Amino acid sequence: MDNIFKFISAAFGAILGYLFGGWSALLGILLAFVVTDYITGIIAAGIEGQLSSRVGLRGISKKMMIFVIVAVGHLIDKALGVESVLKNAAIFFYLANELISILENAGRIGLPVPGILKKAIALLKEKAGENQNVTNQETRH
Repeated sequence: MDNIFKFISAAFGAILGYLFGGWSALLGILLAFVVTDYITGIIAAGIEGQLSSRVGLRGISKKMMIFVIVAVGHLIDKALGVESVLKNAAIFFYLANELISILENAGRIGLPVPGILKKAIALLKEKAGENQNVTNQETRH
């Protein structure tokens, strides 16, 4: 039984290593933001009396897709021979989106949000390249 666990752990690690180029601090931060957003969304929906398993399942699916997009960014980086450019841009993009959602959830439950955290959103978007004209034009089509 111990060998099976070791095999599964090694296989899981190899798959993650291939898809994401290994685990990084940025991926860990993204995971923390994703989990925090999901939990704060459940709390806000509960307070508002709007808990729904269908909405919850949809939320989990969206959160999983975030990591699929990050993995795609990494694989494109590998194909182009660059080091984590698209992967990190995707991570910063989703960090900004998750932070926006976390702050919105805080507002939904009546918690005031520090202005400095709102300013952090602009910094994360800048890191993701979202403040560049070319990127914004491409996402409108």
